[in-house]
Amino acid sequence: MNVLLSGEVTELVGEPLKVGETLPHFKLEDERGDKVKTADLVGKLTLISVVPDLNTGTCSLQTRHFNQSVDQFSNVQFLTISTNSVAEQRDWCAAEGVHNLRMLSDEQESFGYATKLYVPAQGFDARAVYIVDEQGVVRYAQIVPEISEEPNYEEALTALKSFLTA
Repeated sequence: MNVLLSGEVTELVGEPLKVGETLPHFKLEDERGDKVKTADLVGKLTLISVVPDLNTGTCSLQTRHFNQSVDQFSNVQFLTISTNSVAEQRDWCAAEGVHNLRMLSDEQESFGYATKLYVPAQGFDARAVYIVDEQGVVRYAQIVPEISEEPNYEEALTALKSFLTA
């Protein structure tokens, strides 16, 4: 699959996860540097916000936006995944006052390759939003066509609300 980066076509490593598919196996690192596997993330309705690099304006906006939404959804796990290192994520959160959502590092590119969001030409994951149910099945997928643009927050949060009331 291809997406755009500042108007230029760039290729992903494959076709990203689709609605109805199960989260593949991957490993990430949390704020303490501990390994987090796919199995550690299932069991609760989860919104996964994928950003290429927290140290860019659009990624910062996206992460802060979902951080502000967390309090509305007490039964939902909010995750932000980026290819930034654990230290970079920790520093960014401290500088931005972000503490409501869980930051996970894909510095080793395991998540990006497993979900087919990795952009090899750039060395980061494409921008996306997933909602995954308690069993690890993707119920909502938004692959942002232009990496430099924000996702459709309203659509994602409306979908999240609909899964909570279903």
